[in-house]
Amino acid sequence: MELRHLQHFVAVAEDQHFTRAAERLMVSQSGLSASIRALERELRAPLFVRTTRRVTLTEAGRALLSEAERILAQVRAAHEAVAAVQGVVRGTLSVGTEQCIAGVHVAGLLAAFRRRHPDVEIRLRQTGSGALGEEVAAGRLDLAFAYRTQTDTDQLRCAPLATEPMYVLCHPDHRLAEAAALLPQDVAGEVFVDFHPDWGPRRATDAAFAEAGVRRTVALEVNDVHSLLDLVDENLGVAVVPRHFRHKREALTALPLKGTGEAVYETVALLPPPQATSPAARALMALLETGGA
Repeated sequence: MELRHLQHFVAVAEDQHFTRAAERLMVSQSGLSASIRALERELRAPLFVRTTRRVTLTEAGRALLSEAERILAQVRAAHEAVAAVQGVVRGTLSVGTEQCIAGVHVAGLLAAFRRRHPDVEIRLRQTGSGALGEEVAAGRLDLAFAYRTQTDTDQLRCAPLATEPMYVLCHPDHRLAEAAALLPQDVAGEVFVDFHPDWGPRRATDAAFAEAGVRRTVALEVNDVHSLLDLVDENLGVAVVPRHFRHKREALTALPLKGTGEAVYETVALLPPPQATSPAARALMALLETGGA
């Protein structure tokens, strides 16, 4: 099995199309097809279901994909490690993040990193914390800034960034706006605005209400911070969010949510094990830790 076979396989899996993958890899389509066939012969299993419009992974293909991505990530890290020994940080830095993560200003951090390491290509992916953890563990991301969803494993480790209590956001005319603080049972019957279940603030809120034994229903589900704030600003519902969100729309009323523990929202940097962490990821974390942004 050759590395190029794995590179070709991953490209076809990502593009779900032989022609597009061949164009991206700058190889002929016939050569790409031959490479995939050679890999299938060696593994004695079909890796793709081919149709006239696209290709999809077979069960064997899905099993191979995560391992192939991890192998290629390790090879890339090896090349970058040798360059780092020679005093050069180069290659690609693939970063994942949730929106408005606490404890790090992602744009400022990446800008400072680019000034120091102009030879590194920066890639950024924004999604929920669960997906970010999976992508770091699989080697598709070098690191990610996310809500803590687990303890350290042999494929993923967490570096703490920030810990915050949760607040209830509501319109100033809402019936709860005059309260000094609120308990989960005080807002149980309200219309809730919240994020997709994979988002850190949603996970923290769900966990807090479950711990308090209070059921709630999310009627208005969004995938970005500004939409959440707009809906609360129109008095269409209330939201439970980390403390730093209260500064994003000063006109809204922010009330501490008590009875859920002093700190229920913790953000972390998700990283692979130290031996698998790329030099670029280590350089980014060093910059973050020294306040270089």
